[in-house]
Amino acid sequence: MKFETSISGPVAVIGDVHGQVEKLKRILDRLRKREDYQRRWIVFIGDLVDRGPDTKGVIDLVLSNIAEHPQTVVISGNHELAMSGSLGIHEAADENNWASRWLDHYGSHQTFESYHVPFGEIEKLREAMPDEHLALLENLPWAVEHPEYYFVHSGLETKSPFETQRRILAARDFSLNRPSWLCSKRLPFQDPPEDCHQVVVSGHAYVPQVVFARSRILVDTTGGTGGSMSCVLLPENQIIFSNPEEANEPLWKPNSMMSDLNLSPIHRR
Repeated sequence: MKFETSISGPVAVIGDVHGQVEKLKRILDRLRKREDYQRRWIVFIGDLVDRGPDTKGVIDLVLSNIAEHPQTVVISGNHELAMSGSLGIHEAADENNWASRWLDHYGSHQTFESYHVPFGEIEKLREAMPDEHLALLENLPWAVEHPEYYFVHSGLETKSPFETQRRILAARDFSLNRPSWLCSKRLPFQDPPEDCHQVVVSGHAYVPQVVFARSRILVDTTGGTGGSMSCVLLPENQIIFSNPEEANEPLWKPNSMMSDLNLSPIHRR
């Protein structure tokens, strides 16, 4: 399995799914009804797994969608990174201690339940997972480029040159201890570096409504714990909601600085 990391044309970017398979089904059903569906890229911004009730069902659905609609890419979130590190899919530095962190901090017990494996039995979980699921986790890119947008799970460091970050993300260096572009809780609310000329699109941090700013778009409107999942259509800046009756109006910021959103700590998980 190989994902494209350079795309162009119209995009539908889906926020963090976190095992919420019914919400994802509604999003995909609404996308399929669009006249432009066949020419539109679908980008999953990461965190398919954990917290919600059916990680296995979500991965099954994503794989089915890839088979039906090859213009689909999935970016690694910190939850996929922790899960694949715990399962030994990628070699990781000892200080990452992924297995301990994933079991203690990531809401992974729902993932074990979805594969009918006792919580904490990591070897049994790997044995229970279909080869296609393991292959998906193994091959997730850390970022996807578009002429107008840069898709990455958490964000970019403001003071580090974009080209340097771009090379590291393309290389997927699994020896890094909790790479900030996937794991940082501060990057979603920071500007990208000045030499990044694309709008950076991220999930990772729960926001009560989709945030549009000059240089940033944030799309995780459930945090895996409730509310309406969002799918942002680009370049139209339109939103498809999984539960329209629960959705809030998008938040438009006239500048690129995200620090003035004044989100409480619960919104920065």
